[in-house]
Amino acid sequence: MKAYRFAVGWLAGIAPTVALANSAYNMREGVTDISQQVYDLHMTIFLICCVIGVVVFAAMFWAIIHHRKSKGVAPAQFHESTKVEILWTAIPFVILIAMAVPATKTLIAMEDASKADITIKITGSQWKWHYEYMGEGVDYYSVIATPQDQIADKAEKGEHYLLEVDKPLVIPTGKKVRFLMTSDDVIHSWWVPDFAVKKDANPGFINEAWTRVNEEGTYRGQCAELCGKDHGFMPVVVEAVSPESFDTWLSDKKAEKQQAAAASAALLDQTLSKEELMTEGEKVYMAYCAACHQPTGMGLPGVFPALKGSKVVLGPINDHIDVILHGRPGTAMQSFAKQLSIKQIAGVVTFKRNSWGNDTGDVVQPSQVQARLDADKEAGQ
Repeated sequence: MKAYRFAVGWLAGIAPTVALANSAYNMREGVTDISQQVYDLHMTIFLICCVIGVVVFAAMFWAIIHHRKSKGVAPAQFHESTKVEILWTAIPFVILIAMAVPATKTLIAMEDASKADITIKITGSQWKWHYEYMGEGVDYYSVIATPQDQIADKAEKGEHYLLEVDKPLVIPTGKKVRFLMTSDDVIHSWWVPDFAVKKDANPGFINEAWTRVNEEGTYRGQCAELCGKDHGFMPVVVEAVSPESFDTWLSDKKAEKQQAAAASAALLDQTLSKEELMTEGEKVYMAYCAACHQPTGMGLPGVFPALKGSKVVLGPINDHIDVILHGRPGTAMQSFAKQLSIKQIAGVVTFKRNSWGNDTGDVVQPSQVQARLDADKEAGQ
């Protein structure tokens, strides 16, 4: 597998750019043992193809030059030669075997997700990722964090344009991390090039993948499947940290979840001001709703309905809350019951009912959202 390293120097003389491991014209080596194996396999096959090309073209041009008609060379006659037939069958066969052996070893290693230290369930949704640390009681959604002003070309684009999220996936270095991948709606594909991990997330199915990251750092990828209109706004960001830092982070996330539950319970006895709810609602709307319904609330005709003047937004408050909680089956409107807190839902409902000229004057409190959730539990939903 390492044979290509000897030949790189020779190849660099005729193709200096492709011989560079980290060149923009070549695949990256990555930060895992598997990604290095994939890179080595790629270079091995590449060099075999280069050697074949050089030999074939050298023989062809030598024959053209030395056996040309002007020299009066008579063509050789060897039709139905058993030796030639055996030769041009055996040589490709040997080459294919030489390619197949390391390729098979690498593919088997890539699919072996056994004996994992950590298992993380990854669920794709239009257009975000849900990460659940199995057996730890920690889960959250990861949503694109690129500002809408950059997407709309109203501000200068940042260094990681469309490749930044609010909550990255955090994993420890030196540990085998197993991924279980599925989807809530359409087919997605979770792809991080530095890990050599690219696996489809199919609704109704569970696919497996794994990684063991050797170096701490932030690694970026994206959904690699055409999953809908905003396919390009579904990035993947992974932070690999030391095992000690990971244990601390996991403990903090568990405490954060408990604090959030306590804060939600405390909100049930509070009456929030319209201004506070509108501020909270605008943040939620721009992060979760604006991609479809647009920052102006006008939607996309024939694709996503407008919220300005909407019958749902201007209709009964409980019906509006239910749409946010449960979504609309058969449409891109998904359920946000597990994605947003009762304060965030109260805020975004209030914001929608008082923006873009709707001006209903309605103020929705977190207690009203909790009442709908309680009603759902009683109804068995």
